[in-house]
Amino acid sequence: MRIRTTAAVAVACGAAAALTLAAVPAATAADAPASVRPWQLTGTSVDGSGRTAFAAATATAKQPYALAVTFSKVKVDSGKSAVSVGTDAIVHVSYSFNLTATNVDVSAQDFFVGLDLYRGSATKPTSDLYGDQPATCDVTSSESSYEKVVTGMSCKGKVDIYPRSDLHNADAGAKWHSVAWAIAYNGQNPEDPADVSKIGTAELTGQTSPTVRRLSKLTTNAAPEPVKKGKTLTVTGALTRANWETHKYAGYTGQKVKLQFRKKGTSTYTTLKTISTDSHGNLRTTYKATTDGYWRYSFAGTATTPAVSAAGDFVDVK
Repeated sequence: MRIRTTAAVAVACGAAAALTLAAVPAATAADAPASVRPWQLTGTSVDGSGRTAFAAATATAKQPYALAVTFSKVKVDSGKSAVSVGTDAIVHVSYSFNLTATNVDVSAQDFFVGLDLYRGSATKPTSDLYGDQPATCDVTSSESSYEKVVTGMSCKGKVDIYPRSDLHNADAGAKWHSVAWAIAYNGQNPEDPADVSKIGTAELTGQTSPTVRRLSKLTTNAAPEPVKKGKTLTVTGALTRANWETHKYAGYTGQKVKLQFRKKGTSTYTTLKTISTDSHGNLRTTYKATTDGYWRYSFAGTATTPAVSAAGDFVDVK
């Protein structure tokens, strides 16, 4: 089980935020739909049947109160449209947002903020991606009056995607959203709160998020090397992409791929023909060699799989 680590944002005399870490269990991808995230608590009637970090509170079916926190300028991965994930390497997706808190003790040790990515319903996500570490926040403004204290903060963090536990192939190319959230435990044990109604939560759901795509790889080999001028070259290769369920790369079948050539001493590739991958993702075609240069295959990408071009294979023409 992955552990969600949350942070208390400690602010003293307008200084930059410091972090105090606390561990809160978070479900793996397999049981994420049955789990409750902090941002899913507001307005949710919780019964005693779900496995959740708030198990002690579920029996009373109480709900948290609405925390006086608002969010703005939510941005994930600098506004990019997609992020590509392979089979093993952890992918870190940055995010940022602004936060305004009214009469909320943002210096409390159990006040946490963060951002998740989710697919499907916000209250019952099909998939949920989150960060190992909490958002870090800096105080940008503070206004006090007899009635209220308003604190503005700028927050940044990362969503950490573990392909071996977080993703299924159906997640690729699907519509994702982001949700910025804040939670104040107000003395309640984050792992086992005695009274969930004393917990305050706020969230902004439905925000823009990049899609998640299956990382692709493409190879090229032109032979024979060297080759006589006017003779035929055979150009082979393979287009593969990450399979998040087998944790291996598999052939991407039936995809159109361009055969391209770059003459020695130039910087631009020219498309010579377009062929399709076979039932194993393999590529094979022939072309007449006329001059020294580099041969490669290039794939334009799909909604589920990013574009990729193979490294050029140089062939000396005699």
